[in-house]
Amino acid sequence: MNYPADNLAVHKASIRRENVAKILEAAESVFAEKGFKGASVGLIAERAKVPKPNVYYYFGTKEELYRRVIEDVCSIWLHAADTFDAINDPKTAIEEYVASKMDLARQRPNGSRLWAIEMASGAPFLRDYLENTVKPWLISRERVLEKWIEQGKLKPFNARYFFYMVWATTQNYADFETQITIINGGSPLSDEQFEDAKDNVVRMILKSAGI
Repeated sequence: MNYPADNLAVHKASIRRENVAKILEAAESVFAEKGFKGASVGLIAERAKVPKPNVYYYFGTKEELYRRVIEDVCSIWLHAADTFDAINDPKTAIEEYVASKMDLARQRPNGSRLWAIEMASGAPFLRDYLENTVKPWLISRERVLEKWIEQGKLKPFNARYFFYMVWATTQNYADFETQITIINGGSPLSDEQFEDAKDNVVRMILKSAGI
């Protein structure tokens, strides 16, 4: 099919976005299943249903693709806490943040597992990302909580440990999904059960913050 020049550029951009999205989705699942060393570009391409050279064309190397996948997942997690800037009510801000983290564990379990694998391995590929992106973000979120504590809106607690607790609790529903499934009689949590779990997690975390 022939396209006018402008339409051709739009068409190519659309194809690129589609291919990149398919590769990222496939890579997230393959890396989560196999780890970095066990994953192959060939398997990622096969699962994405694109030619293997396309993976290299869009991402350069397997390491660059691996980093992109994990950083994309973490970026979504970090943006979930934008509520701390947009909302000046700690109850609503924390409630929406925790609920979002629970939903992301449900929607992107492979991404959470991949992050856990990378951290358990000593963060060989993402140490700089942790230092230069995650740590400054965390400090900025801590300052918001500390401000609310100073204003008497929250009871005193260590803000950093609070975030560690939120991360561990919410990501548990992805990283230990197999354990939950077995204990749940061999079936994954239904949507109703997951919503009940989310409500309980949100309520307990709010209570721990004195809300």
